[in-house]
Amino acid sequence: MSDALVYCDVSVFYRGGSVAALRGVSLKIAQGERVALMGLNGSGKTTLLSAAAGLLRFTGKIQVCGLALSRATERAVRDKLGFLFGVPDHQILFPNVLDDVAFSLERRGVQRACARERAAVILATLGIGALAQCSPHHLSQGQRQRVALAGALLSEPPLLLLDEPSASLDPVGKEELAALLDQQAASMLIATHDLAFAVRVCHRFVILDRGAVVEDSSDPTAVARYESVKIAAAKKHQADLD
Repeated sequence: MSDALVYCDVSVFYRGGSVAALRGVSLKIAQGERVALMGLNGSGKTTLLSAAAGLLRFTGKIQVCGLALSRATERAVRDKLGFLFGVPDHQILFPNVLDDVAFSLERRGVQRACARERAAVILATLGIGALAQCSPHHLSQGQRQRVALAGALLSEPPLLLLDEPSASLDPVGKEELAALLDQQAASMLIATHDLAFAVRVCHRFVILDRGAVVEDSSDPTAVARYESVKIAAAKKHQADLD
């Protein structure tokens, strides 16, 4: 059985190649594994997720569920994963919640009535079934986050790439989300700043710093130690500037 996700010497450059957002990242995620992707702002977490979804050009190799990612395979790769943007408005396209969520199945050829029926079930599971006929743009940030997550989960993809899924959720909402993710068979790579949520959901912790992997551990205290050191260093640097 192939790994769910493989990065092999992956780099991403911005500004015409002058800025490296990722620098030679190599990483494997096994089938069924849940991995937290952590690091300070600007470390490359969102870039790493976006590259695997075919949203950014990269050098190196990325493989999703045994399929090598290329321009020719982008559609097939995206059919194997559920992607949650850090900003839910970036993936909410329709003026109606139910239509928006159901579209993730309709574009795969599922009949509209069936897709809407299944969308209603996942909305209810996420506690927002009553919002099915609402406009997403009239919802709170946390509600829109759940709508976007419903779209990512609906097709039951073998791989989930989630960017800050617990953001904008209150403690009860975070626990409900964690319990829902516990029920998923999918492999997961979850970018998050929320260490408590990461510990609740994941069993492996990968830390990025300036576009490179600097820690890969099953020990969540390694993340806490690393982040405390980086925050202290940032504060000292700011104090020196002041």
